[in-house]
Amino acid sequence: MRVLIVEDEEFLAEMIAEGLRANAIAADVAGDGLEAVRRLDDDVYDVLVLDRDLPGLHGDEVCRRAVQGGSLVRILMLTASGTVHDRVEGLSLGADDYLGKPFAFEELVARVLALGRRARPALPPVIRRAGVVLDTSARRASRHGRPLPLSPKEFAVLETLLRAGGAVVSHDDLVEQVWEEHTSYRTNAVRVTLSRLRAKLGDPVVIETVPGAGYRTAAEPAA
Repeated sequence: MRVLIVEDEEFLAEMIAEGLRANAIAADVAGDGLEAVRRLDDDVYDVLVLDRDLPGLHGDEVCRRAVQGGSLVRILMLTASGTVHDRVEGLSLGADDYLGKPFAFEELVARVLALGRRARPALPPVIRRAGVVLDTSARRASRHGRPLPLSPKEFAVLETLLRAGGAVVSHDDLVEQVWEEHTSYRTNAVRVTLSRLRAKLGDPVVIETVPGAGYRTAAEPAA
């Protein structure tokens, strides 16, 4: 899952971003409304965490442009004003959810995960394939009942491949969905993460390399 955080309070923005990354969510940050619109035009995000009171371009206008432009991004609007009128107004602009400041970080993460599941074809929060059980809500993974101590990036790579249901996911698509925007497509981050993930998953092989195309999860064994 990839999230864009639009917040002009730099400390808060980075705190949210680091917290999401610790939960296996790729997070980019924009400091004003104009930058947010540019990033939404240039990249694909699953969820937009949008502060309402922004410099450059008000959060309401960012929300309006995203919705009218046909973006499929799910929008969680943040605001220091938590009145019923403000919540109704924010939702009427096309926001999917609304969270007043100050907020409990655990609640923000839960709302982002819920919106992320709605940003793609519906899948259950628990994914099972090739003996792997991935609980995307609790952020836990196991194989054949054995807990898998995965890093956030390993969890995110495994989730991306499992959600693909055996379809090939290219190297560039993994970078796009799992790593933040400053990650170079030439980096060996994907190779290193996959190597560690495969070692933790063990045999038989769960993740296959498709030469010249990318990676996929192995087919389920015949009954």
